[in-house]
Parts: sequence; structure tokens; C-alpha cells
Amino acid sequence: MIVASFALVAGCSQQQSKPQTASGKTSPRVALVMKSLANEFFSTMADGAKKHQAAHAADYDLTVNGIKNETDLAEQVDLVEQMIAKPVNAIVIAPADSKALVPVLKRAKDAGVLVVNIDNKLDADVLKQAGFSVPFVGPDNRAGAKKVGDAVAAKLKAGDKVAIIEGVPTAFNGQQRKLGFEDAMKAAGMQIVSSQSGMWEMDKANNVAASMLGEHADLKAILCANDSMALGAVAAVEAAGKHGQVLVAGFDNIAAVKQMIADGRIAATADQHGDQLAVFGIEAALKILRGEAPPADQTTAVDLIKP
Repeated sequence: MIVASFALVAGCSQQQSKPQTASGKTSPRVALVMKSLANEFFSTMADGAKKHQAAHAADYDLTVNGIKNETDLAEQVDLVEQMIAKPVNAIVIAPADSKALVPVLKRAKDAGVLVVNIDNKLDADVLKQAGFSVPFVGPDNRAGAKKVGDAVAAKLKAGDKVAIIEGVPTAFNGQQRKLGFEDAMKAAGMQIVSSQSGMWEMDKANNVAASMLGEHADLKAILCANDSMALGAVAAVEAAGKHGQVLVAGFDNIAAVKQMIADGRIAATADQHGDQLAVFGIEAALKILRGEAPPADQTTAVDLIKP
């Protein structure tokens, strides 16, 4: 089942007939395939893509799809299969898993569909084994997480105990954010006493954080690989009566954390400009389709956000 799916079409219905530009040429079909639209970051990404297509309605046809939750790999594979069958000219994808989506994306490329990878980078070794390459457009997650970690470390003292709540373990961006947090904590001389996955989800992170707080009474900070998990960690800190005693950090700068950053409940997060990330990928795909640019990786900005 597709939980969140919609299409924006320039100059035609959503049927198989392809849209025409003013010059009579067929405009390309682009599909944006994301992770869970229940996550505010991806709904923001979808909104940014919709606005871009509306402003360039004569240039391309856009279909946007999202899955039920972060771990619905089979559903995301099915969405890609649907886009191959549609057919589309390009798929811009934020893969739910860095390895599991490679085979279906290889099928897309073999079918003549351009693939552009955004947000969560596909695994380089698995791509190599599959015999194809995919341009990546997105942030340096490790560097972004280190910025967040450095901001948290500046509020602590060497030797303080900290914990990390990771994303999905097989997601490259989750792995990189964990490494960035570790880089910052090790450089500042902190003790990382626990590192566990919250699977990108608020409720799971809440349970993980509660367990961490119970096991480590002197814990000073919890670094979360996304803001949804940070929300869960904040709730656990407050339920434990440790508001102001345990710092919480996140990543994404979703609207739901802005007040918490302002009042100090979240010490820092990273803004990777989710409203523009899909746009960057779409623009890269359109340039490649027009023959204006060769497929190439593009690193996008990540900015530190703190009180």
C-alpha cells in the first residue's frame, strides 16, 4: 500500500500520454521516491519539490511517492518498480536502505531510467558489485553531525558520559552521523557509554533513551541521528525528571524542534535544507537528461542550528 503518493503534472492528465511543452517537445517525467512522509523532514522535502515543479510546470512532469515508515523496504522497491513501468525518465530517490535498493535501481537503469540518489547515499561497494554508478546529491552527514557534536561538547566537560541514538544501521547517512558524533565526542574527551538504534522513529528512540537514562544515572547528553528521535529523547529526559541535566541533540531542523531549540530543550541540530534537497536532485536529473552536465556527485550545505 502506498501511504502517501501524489503527482503534479504539467499540461496533461496523470495518464500515460506524455506532457507537451509549448514547442511541442515531450517534457521529461521525473519521479521523486522518498522515505516515510510521516517524518516531517520528508513531507517538507515533498513540499519543496511541489513548489519547484509548479514554478517550472512546462519543463517537467513530477510524481512524488513516499512509504509508510522508514523500514518499509519492500514498499519502496515496489514504488521504484511502478515508476519503471509508468514509465518515467528519471528517478530521484532517498533510499530507505543503502544496499537493499541497489538491485531495483539497477533494473531501472537497465530500463533506460536515469537514477539520482539524494539524502541517504547508496553503498559504494554494492553499486560496484552491481556494475553501475549513481550520482549522489546531498550533504556530508559526518561533517554535519560533527558540527552538532562539537556544539554539545562545548557545553560539557572532558570525561562526561554521553550516548548516541543511531538511525537505521544499514543506512549510510545514519552510519555517517554516528561517526560524526563519535568524532566530536572523542576529540572533546567524552565517554560514549552507549550507542543504540532508534530506527529513525520517535517512539523507539523514546524507549531507547529511557533505558539509557535508567542505566547511566550520570549521563550528560544524548546525541540523536535525526530530530524525530530527538523528540523521543526529550520526552524521556523530561519523564525522568532530568530536564536541564541531560542535553539532547538532533539532526534535520524540522519545524517540531524549533521551539525546543529556542528554549534549550534541544541543544543543537543540523539543517540540511530538506525543502531544497529534492529540488537539487531534480535539477541535477534535468540537466543530465538535457545533456547539459555529466552525472556527478554534488555536496550540499549543512548548517549548525543552536539556541
